[in-house]
Order: sequence, then C-alpha cells, then structure tokens
Amino acid sequence: MKNYFFYISILFLFLFSSCVSKKKFVYLQGSQDFSNVSTNYDPIIQNDDLLSIVVTTQEVEAAAPFNLPNYLVDNEGKIDFPVIGNIQVSGYSIKELKSMLKQKLATHLIDPVINIKILNFKVTVLGDVGSPGVKSFINHRVTLFDAIGASGDLTVFAKRYNILIVRDIQGLKTFNRVDITKADFVNSPFYYMDQNDLVYVEQRKAKIDATAMPGLPIYASIFSLLLTVTLLVTK
Repeated sequence: MKNYFFYISILFLFLFSSCVSKKKFVYLQGSQDFSNVSTNYDPIIQNDDLLSIVVTTQEVEAAAPFNLPNYLVDNEGKIDFPVIGNIQVSGYSIKELKSMLKQKLATHLIDPVINIKILNFKVTVLGDVGSPGVKSFINHRVTLFDAIGASGDLTVFAKRYNILIVRDIQGLKTFNRVDITKADFVNSPFYYMDQNDLVYVEQRKAKIDATAMPGLPIYASIFSLLLTVTLLVTK
C-alpha cells in the first residue's frame, strides 16, 4: 500500500505544480514599451553622505586647495569647503551642487570643471533574497533590480508584487510598496534607488494559494478518490 500511496502522491504533486500561476514570479510583465523611461537620474545629497569633489582648471596649482580627499555632509546638511566656508548641500542634486559650486568658484578660478561623486552610496536589502545585507555601489544610477541582483535575486517564495521600500526624504521616512511583476514599474520613482534606501522583501505565506491555482479543488478531489480506491484495493 505504501508504494501505491507514494506514486499517487507524486502524481498529485505534479498536477499541483503544473497549475501554479507564473504571474507571481515573472518580472516586468505586460507592455514592453520602455521608450519613456528616464535615464537621467540625479541623486539628492543627504546628511552623512561622503562626497568626492574634484575641481579642475587650467591653473592646476590654483585648484589644488579645493581638492580635499573627501567631504562629509554633517548633520545640518553642510560641508566645510576650502576658502568659501560652510555650504548647505543636503537637498541639492549633484547637478545642482555642481552649478552652485561653479558660481562660487568663478571669482577664484577660470572656467572650473567640477566632478562630484557620492562615495558611500549603499542600499540595504533584507527579507526573502539569496544574500541579504548592505550593498555598496560605485555609481549613482542604481536600480531596484541592481540591488536585488547584488543580493542573489529573490527566492521563489518572495512577494515580487509587494516589495517595501523605506526611503528617507529630507529626514522624513516614507514607506512605499512596489510591484516588480508589472512592466510599468520602470516608470516608478522607486525604479532608481536613493542612497540609504531600505528594501524589504516579504515571504509569501507557506500555504496553498487557491487564487493562484484555480484547478486545485478538482485535483484535490481526484487525489481523494484515488486514495480511497487504493485503500479499498489493498485491503
């Protein structure tokens, strides 16, 4: 009887797995028109960011005093910039800060060129992923998929349709849910990560989801019938 029960169980599991909906697992489903996706993401500078600010000009020696190893944004959102003094930088985009510094340096340097980089750009990914933890990146255009990829991808049990992103916007924590199974997610303000974002991937409940498997009641009935017949035959 044990052999009969084993083979019937295998058959049931095969039927069970065949009716699982792929809609909960496949990324970016639906329209594939990504022509309107912006690639000009410009991160906003935050308190405690570590900035690299490199100033170049034709007069190399004149620019040297401004090129410190790095600049730490203090808890008031300021940096201490040589010659100019304390500058409010928190809340500015990198592009905006470049423009402001160029104006301030115009009286000291001829046609200065300024490059700014966030040295401690990181995203924390927790929950149902292959390798949770703090993920550091050397560039600013980090997407949610980059963060997920750096974390070993989502497990098969992860809720791809309800990922939580905790974001700090000028000291205010915001809690945002995103669905990466939909193609239009690429137009979301959370497609690109901000530094210090927290991504939490919740696990689906460890139970059979009847809405994802509409044929389950039929298969359950078949299994019950086969089990009953097996028991009667083997008596």
